[in-house]
Amino acid sequence: VQLQASGGGLVQPGGSLRLSCVASEFRANDYAIGWFRRAPGKERERVACVSRNNGPTSYADSVKGRFTISRDNSKNTVDLQIEALKPEDTAVYYCAAGHFYKVPSSYTYWGQGTLVTVSS
Repeated sequence: VQLQASGGGLVQPGGSLRLSCVASEFRANDYAIGWFRRAPGKERERVACVSRNNGPTSYADSVKGRFTISRDNSKNTVDLQIEALKPEDTAVYYCAAGHFYKVPSSYTYWGQGTLVTVSS
């Protein structure tokens, strides 16, 4: 089971980014997929997740209305569209695969992170 996150970068406040998580050696839709982030000096936070088998999604209150998680089963990816970026969104973003989308401890497979920096 491998996950590869990409799409991070430097963006100005108010800008947007699309992060992508590519799954290999397994079918992503068989797992819950979550996007997490760790900001400097802070605990890891789950920002968005989607249940397996095209199930429901869930978002942290801090990102509701700005972040959208979506699956593309044809590409075996789970993307995170981020709008209206704020400096406090600066973090390393990770994707992970697990069994229960709202249970952080159930995420057992992790990709490497991609850095998002929001700064003018």
